[in-house]
Amino acid sequence: MRALNVTAPWGLDAIKVVELPDPKPGPGQVLVRMKAVSLNYRDLLMVNGMYGRAPATTSDVITPFSDGCGYVEAVGEGVTRFKPGDRVATLFFQGWISGPPTLEKVVTALGFPIPGAGSELQTFSEHGLSKVPEFLSDNEVATLPCAALTAWRGLFYDARLEPGDTVVLQGTGGVSIFGLQFAHAAGLRTLITSSSDAKLERAKELGADHLVNYKTTPAWSGPVREVTNGRGADFIMEVGGGGTIQESMRAIKIGGHIAIIGVVAGAGEPFNPAALIGNSAKLQGLSVGSRDMFESMCRMMDLKKIFPVVDKVFPFTEAKAAFSAMAAGEHFGKIVLEF
Repeated sequence: MRALNVTAPWGLDAIKVVELPDPKPGPGQVLVRMKAVSLNYRDLLMVNGMYGRAPATTSDVITPFSDGCGYVEAVGEGVTRFKPGDRVATLFFQGWISGPPTLEKVVTALGFPIPGAGSELQTFSEHGLSKVPEFLSDNEVATLPCAALTAWRGLFYDARLEPGDTVVLQGTGGVSIFGLQFAHAAGLRTLITSSSDAKLERAKELGADHLVNYKTTPAWSGPVREVTNGRGADFIMEVGGGGTIQESMRAIKIGGHIAIIGVVAGAGEPFNPAALIGNSAKLQGLSVGSRDMFESMCRMMDLKKIFPVVDKVFPFTEAKAAFSAMAAGEHFGKIVLEF
């Protein structure tokens, strides 16, 4: 089989297509023939050697990608959840089945520290896979495990929003676009930001109620306050990190919820905790979710027929080009590699 591997000194030029022996499923494992994987910003950090405790020696290898769709090729002894021919999605955390996150659950992430889905054949624990809605294509299914589930958990598990609440989505990457789709389907008022008017128009077609270009309106908390009659947003999907958190603090309502999921805008200003105390807002780090959450999300997507936005598709052998497109911010929604 062929696989995508990355080794030190890291970087896009370090992505190689390699030939490896076909794996075989052990007890409790499922062998999956992958059809597609989708890119997350985490994968870009990983390829560049900037994610977590990156391997330190030239002999260490990463097989990237947590998010994929494939078909069960064979099952190992004792497997009861799947049979050959079943279509499945990988789960970001292989060991987080239900309940709140724990250290034991979150150290089971695909890509790092567990080898990821970036190979034609891969073995997974039977508990680290889920069946998926039939109406979605393989490429669409491959976008669900990280970006979609992160948005789903933030909106409906952590913040527990209600119809009529106001949601702010930063940017038009995967998590924010899924958040827009889910929020619109649930009857929430949505405001989305982007540096591109063209992308904002696409977001409007997906149901965005209010659009703000943060390049022409860098103080975007003003429009948020305006559309909420001074009250502020109930929920903000914070993807910028230090570069945008101060504006999020100005935009959030008293007692509102800010879900911190990324740092794409860099370090930015030092965080001022006085603002947090003053409005009793809640900041919560958010990293994907459990299998139970994933399966409830899939039921809602099936009910409402929500189609993921796949913006760009590359052959898996052109992973470098796909990552370059992500790094340049060219995408709206998700980027997918096909096997």
